Amino acid sequence: MKIAFIGDIVGQPGRKIIQKYLGAIKKEYGVDFVVANYENASHGFGLTQKNAQELFSYGIDVMTGGNHTWDKKDILPLFDKYELLRPHNYLEEVPGTGVKVYEVSGEKLAVINLMGHYSMPQYTQNVFHCAKQSVEALRKEGIKNIFIDFHAEATSEKRALLMMLEQEVSGIIGTHTHVSTDDLQIVNGTLYLTDIGLTGCRDNVIGMDKKVPINQFLTATKGHYDIPKKCKAILQIVVMEFDEGKCIDGLKLKYFDDGRVLKTKAWIEEA
Repeated sequence: MKIAFIGDIVGQPGRKIIQKYLGAIKKEYGVDFVVANYENASHGFGLTQKNAQELFSYGIDVMTGGNHTWDKKDILPLFDKYELLRPHNYLEEVPGTGVKVYEVSGEKLAVINLMGHYSMPQYTQNVFHCAKQSVEALRKEGIKNIFIDFHAEATSEKRALLMMLEQEVSGIIGTHTHVSTDDLQIVNGTLYLTDIGLTGCRDNVIGMDKKVPINQFLTATKGHYDIPKKCKAILQIVVMEFDEGKCIDGLKLKYFDDGRVLKTKAWIEEA
């Protein structure tokens, strides 16, 4: 099976460049299933029902969240209406789930959404225990194809998750920092990327208008972060091929709104 993953979708620029390119990407690369992270999709913070409908209409199959999952009150009833996940290591009392299993090309695919600890909300369970228990439970059910969106600030947490779960899951891709890293690799059958980077404005500060963050760094005074009305946009997406639970190929694609496309193939590390 071939699945694709899109990282933090930031506001309207992110949504619109997905509309522009995703259909063609799915056709060109034979993508069977698309996962995307929604947590910044509506005005940079959270997800509204309107924007959920919009993004699913572009060909996304399931969306994952993070620390901004709860920023829009619309999200609460949406877990029962749409294919949405929230970090699985949130407390059990909150709505939704962080694990779902899908039928893709005649095989089962599990998608797990996790959130790290450093600089993140503190009311979560230990993400490493949660990840280990979740993966063990899925594998006991005979589910081999397992993909994880790990929404975390610390690169060390992301790398440690790979070291703990290599050969046990098909792919781990990090989100949250909005800055892409140059370490796309396949380690003993597990695709790994520390951070896929944002999909949205590429010429500002993590997808937001530069004025407020620059002023905050200069004066220590805070302001409201806004999505620029005009900007240069980018879509960052990873296409992965899974076979019997192992990732056998991975490709990072960067689509620019001016028509440029950059491609990075995953390097392979064997035991």
